[in-house]
Amino acid sequence: MNRQELARCIDHTLLKPEATPDAVAQVCREAVAYHFAAVCVNPVFVPLVAKELAGSDVAVCSVVGFPLGATSTASKVCETELAVAKGATEIDMVIPVGLLKAGKTTEVREDVAAVAAVCHGQGAILKVILETALLTDDEKVTACKLCQEAGADYVKTSTGFSTGGATAADIALMRKTVGPDMGVKAAGGIHNYAEAMAMIEAGATRIGASKGIAIVGGAPES
Repeated sequence: MNRQELARCIDHTLLKPEATPDAVAQVCREAVAYHFAAVCVNPVFVPLVAKELAGSDVAVCSVVGFPLGATSTASKVCETELAVAKGATEIDMVIPVGLLKAGKTTEVREDVAAVAAVCHGQGAILKVILETALLTDDEKVTACKLCQEAGADYVKTSTGFSTGGATAADIALMRKTVGPDMGVKAAGGIHNYAEAMAMIEAGATRIGASKGIAIVGGAPES
């Protein structure tokens, strides 16, 4: 995979709580220069990112229910509506992890479906963060199936704020579960070209990383 192809798989991400508007604007400029897939930020920065990326080929991505996933479905729906209204075309939401672990599959499915309905009604796509570091393999499989049933466009490994990030084994399991057509996003702890390619070879179609420039810097130019 050459540098240009890899860049189109990367969500250039800045989700640190101390991120400033100037830092977010810089990430946007980098994303435009490298033609990354999206810039992923906290909701407060969506209007700024939409302005910075206007006219470019880079999507505006906002997180919802982040990073714990433990807000109410109504809150997630409201966050999503506001983010899309301000210019987001991609939403990365976190599932209610504790409800999944308690076997409350209906509640988890409905949580995702409610956000998916808002996204798809406005032409946005939905990626759902499972927080795989907190789940057993069986729970990862269940979560993937629930997200697929609920209409999500992608399943995603991690927030980057928990006890671990993406692993190739988790990506392979997620890909096997959802089949060939659904998106799979690897995020959390991906720092360089080799790590990114390990995720892609395992089945990832999108990479979430704050080290996007370093990642593409290791790729062949053509």
